[in-house]
Amino acid sequence: MLLSVDLDKTYQYLLVCLAFLMPLTVSGANTLIVIICIIWLLSGNYKSKFNQIISSRLMIASIVFYLIHILGMIWTNDINWGLHILHKMWYFLLLFPILFTIVNKKYIYFYISAFLFAVSITEVFSYLVWFEIIKPFKNATVANPTPFMSHVSYNPILAFATYLVLHQIFFNKEIKNFIFSIYVFFAISMSVNMFITGGRAGQVVFFVMMAILVFQVLDKQRIKSLITIFILLPSIFFSAYYASPLFQKRVNLAISEVQTYSDHTETSVGLRINFAINSWQMIKENPLIGVGTGDFPDEYAKINQINSPSLPNIENPHNMYTLVLSQLGLIGIISMLSIFYLQIQLSFNSKDKFIRDVGIVLPMMFLVMMLSDSYILGHYTTLMFIFFSSFLYKDFEKS
Repeated sequence: MLLSVDLDKTYQYLLVCLAFLMPLTVSGANTLIVIICIIWLLSGNYKSKFNQIISSRLMIASIVFYLIHILGMIWTNDINWGLHILHKMWYFLLLFPILFTIVNKKYIYFYISAFLFAVSITEVFSYLVWFEIIKPFKNATVANPTPFMSHVSYNPILAFATYLVLHQIFFNKEIKNFIFSIYVFFAISMSVNMFITGGRAGQVVFFVMMAILVFQVLDKQRIKSLITIFILLPSIFFSAYYASPLFQKRVNLAISEVQTYSDHTETSVGLRINFAINSWQMIKENPLIGVGTGDFPDEYAKINQINSPSLPNIENPHNMYTLVLSQLGLIGIISMLSIFYLQIQLSFNSKDKFIRDVGIVLPMMFLVMMLSDSYILGHYTTLMFIFFSSFLYKDFEKS
């Protein structure tokens, strides 16, 4: 018994550390992941672990999603790229189930506090670079200050952290005045930071999560919620548009690129539209099982050579739905969407409002973001998704 208690404490310390390192460093987070996995694999009690995993529909859905990728290797010609995809997706086979068996709901506050503390550190450094108090480092520039990761990952993580802080402000009645003031300060500073950095997907999900939060705050008052949303979101948008040159530039650029797509296919939006058109041709030719786990780059190159030879070949269409449909067809996309369906369904089983609300927001966030990139293939966002999912939906099927 003492051994099991000590082991659980060890896990919780490691998980809190992982939550902290997750938005800050790839190598640090990966080191902790390896340590957690080794301890889990060597700690015995395998029958109990196995029973926990197979008793969860969400764990089964995650494992099946990965196994379909393995199955897709059968009709893959490019084995090396297929193995690369399997390597990037291994969280769904091993890490997700491992975390699921060791997270403890008593420590959720510590997990989330460590995560928010780390995001606040990234935000502070972002402002230090932006105000030119320190020199830009790593990924940061003065115009786009995201030092610890690219804006593609930073803004979605920042948006999720902002939602968590705002949820505490509106619903946690036990926060003392000093802590409440800190939360309010960071809610404002994080919201401003959202628009001085350049991640458009993160900015979009910021608005999505603010809309959901309004519905959660004004529970069952749908008319009032809609009125608030129609006033609040445009106010935030236009305030950011006129206050942030970078945000204004990114918005104007996106509008211009959509309007002039046919004449400027080499732009960011233009390329994404072209990626989608070529990828959908691949999907139509292989609708049920796709081209295989590793063959997207080669098959896309063949289509691109015919349809748009002046444009670059790609390894990823910057859309998770398109990528999975191309690789694994309807079987793959149904498997992937089942994970998000179960998350939303299971979240309603919780009697804890915080867990229920965040449990709905997390999948909604990714369902929107994945329209613009493969956010469950990237390190930072995939780890955030797996980590929070491991405790947000645990035991809901038994409640």
